[in-house]
Amino acid sequence: MAQCEVCGNEYDMAFEVRTQGGTHVFDSFECAIHRLAPICEHCGCKIVGHGVQVGPRFYCCAHCAQASGVQPGVSERLVDRV
Repeated sequence: MAQCEVCGNEYDMAFEVRTQGGTHVFDSFECAIHRLAPICEHCGCKIVGHGVQVGPRFYCCAHCAQASGVQPGVSERLVDRV
């Protein structure tokens, strides 16, 4: 059995996630999100959906990006998909 790197639970159905050159072991999607999801630069929430990336910074939505002072350029728009 593998051990979850977040909660320490040993679980026979644990799974691996390979990302950015590393391998991580989790017992649930909740633990995987807790460890791997980016955090919104404005409000601090975990970004589980698509979010908005501006350079190296991540935002959960266009509103948070704009509230942080990000202005869309000529070739991009900061909009949420609804």
